[in-house]
Amino acid sequence: MTVLVITGTGTEVGKTVATAALAAAALAAGRSVAVLKAAQTGVRPDEPGDAAEVARLAGAVTAAEVARYPEPLAPATAARRAGREPVRPREVAEAAAKLATEHDLVLVEGAGGLLVRFDAAGGTLADAARLLAAPVLVVASAGLGTLNTTELTARELRSRGLDLTGIVIGNWPDAPDLASRCNLADLPDVSAAPLLGALPAGAGRLAPADFRTRAPGWLAPRLDGTWDAEAFRAREAP
Repeated sequence: MTVLVITGTGTEVGKTVATAALAAAALAAGRSVAVLKAAQTGVRPDEPGDAAEVARLAGAVTAAEVARYPEPLAPATAARRAGREPVRPREVAEAAAKLATEHDLVLVEGAGGLLVRFDAAGGTLADAARLLAAPVLVVASAGLGTLNTTELTARELRSRGLDLTGIVIGNWPDAPDLASRCNLADLPDVSAAPLLGALPAGAGRLAPADFRTRAPGWLAPRLDGTWDAEAFRAREAP
């Protein structure tokens, strides 16, 4: 794949750190990587955003944003309140396509979940993925409640004719509870997509050198890693 779109099942599920792990694993495999944040919200002009955080953790990636807004809100709302033009799916697709001419892999990170609105017309990350004809990776939480949001996201992707590459757990607990351990079997079942990785809790707090060394071990071979889903389930599942 040249372009991979990354969405979460919601906010605070580990999407940016997962994107950094994908970038680090691809770099370790010898690929050139660009990271595009579709719409950055909640940061001032002089503050680093999610794309910069990916570059800090992963290393030599091209980091870019389509738009940023100061308030931590949905992009359409943040743009309206700031009196600025919204980001539109076509702009995201065009920026990603341009980066794809210069890099082996372009990671397009959304804002929140799949259907968070970019503009008043209802444009979303799903629309950008459709314009790019790009596969989508879903980052999900580990514990109670994740099955519903993951299944809804998977259903929406398929209803739009989009390719769901798989699921990555964005924050695997040090001491997983019963729901988290059961979800290792249930997430692939409800999403009808493979489990392609699990990032340990606190991965984003690692020193960048440690993060880059360890990242391939959190992701399956399909994502340039060495993580074995069956071995992980055998060790962690109830």
